[in-house]
Amino acid sequence: MISRASLGRNAQLPLRRRCQAQPSNRRGLAAVASGTFSYETGEAGGIKFASRDLAGPTTTVALVAKAGTRYQVLPGFSEGLEKFAFKSTHKRSALRITRETELLGGQFSAYHSRENLVIGAKFLREDLPYFTELLGEVISKTRFTRHEWQEEVEPTIKLSQKALLGNVTQLAINSVHGVAFHRGLGEPLHPSSSTPLTKYLSAERLQAYSQAAYAKPNIAVVANGASHGDLSKWVGEFFSDTPSSAPSDIPAIDTTSTKYYGGEERIAHDSGNTMILAFPGSSSFTGSSYKPEVAVLAALLGGESSIKWSPGFSLLSKNTVAHPHAHISTSHAAYSDAGLLCISIAGNPSHVRKAGKDVVNTLKSVAAGEVSNEDLKKAIASAKFKALESGESLATGVELTGAGLIHDGKAFQIDEVGKGVDGVSGDQLKKAAKSLLDGRASVSAVGDLHILPFAEELGLNA
Repeated sequence: MISRASLGRNAQLPLRRRCQAQPSNRRGLAAVASGTFSYETGEAGGIKFASRDLAGPTTTVALVAKAGTRYQVLPGFSEGLEKFAFKSTHKRSALRITRETELLGGQFSAYHSRENLVIGAKFLREDLPYFTELLGEVISKTRFTRHEWQEEVEPTIKLSQKALLGNVTQLAINSVHGVAFHRGLGEPLHPSSSTPLTKYLSAERLQAYSQAAYAKPNIAVVANGASHGDLSKWVGEFFSDTPSSAPSDIPAIDTTSTKYYGGEERIAHDSGNTMILAFPGSSSFTGSSYKPEVAVLAALLGGESSIKWSPGFSLLSKNTVAHPHAHISTSHAAYSDAGLLCISIAGNPSHVRKAGKDVVNTLKSVAAGEVSNEDLKKAIASAKFKALESGESLATGVELTGAGLIHDGKAFQIDEVGKGVDGVSGDQLKKAAKSLLDGRASVSAVGDLHILPFAEELGLNA
């Protein structure tokens, strides 16, 4: 069996530091939980951080950066930074990072959303110092070597472009965001195959952009399963090399407020049919335009059942019975200062066309107040459960909390979210539905355009 000492003399120092830095209140598996589902926030060395001291032997730590596609200065930059995470740094090679993580039984990952880039690790609780140091190293000491770009990063980006090309649902999601928000949140989550990436992307440009993306005002560290004091100590120590601001010759992160436009886009495709009807939604809980009634409306419309062998209580799930070859679902994408309520219809183009008309009629019935008290109670309960489950989830909760700290200086507190959803009334729901129909919708159709309807044919303003 390989011992930790065999990691090499250069690796022994951080590992030894980790072993010597055991918190005095370290507890075993059978100890009583002292944590809570609420985050405790703080700041260390100019870095905002939040922690939840959940009981258990493992810890999750993630760095959330304001570097999603909304903020990228050129196409593909968010994906490029994601793919360069945990590559060679000035202290360690990518191979060494991988081997050390494996020997400690940990895992690391990176992904980006429309607003955030999340770089994280999961590991045994006592290894917090090592992995906090690793995250600090990733954002401040990555080498962005040309050979890693040419051999690993660029080919992976091209593969994601090809995957997007054949996915009609993702094409429709990107399309409807572009129609709704134009630039910013309207930027595609992944660059399309027709995007001239060679014109914009290179290892040198990504390295320059990283200095702005990873500046202290644009990042936050979030941990689950770590004490507040320990996280504060290690963040303060290992993130000291993080730049306080972007260099003057690097374009600053664009912080222009999101504006909703609306409109319609149609894309011919022979691999399937998807139509998305989208409307202005609510910001995330930490944002200034948070509207809990939008989450309740999304739950009421629904389309998918949460109970096996049951059509479900939602209004649109009842419509699917009449359109067996069309799949209907409602989702709400919440961002820092905006949101998008999306109703997706996929399947046979003729059934998609008919189901689209039923969706609009259902919205009109909600706007007219034709919702029973029982359905309202079920929708509130469903929306509350989804919100609490999302906040409790380590992955979703970490990103929401980090984004909240960066944009508004407050963490995502799931207890407060639940209270907001509980207070939604029937009148609020009616008003929300009416505002959607009176305003301009965002509609995207991908597939057989000869059959898929226009927004006007469904009775929508687009």
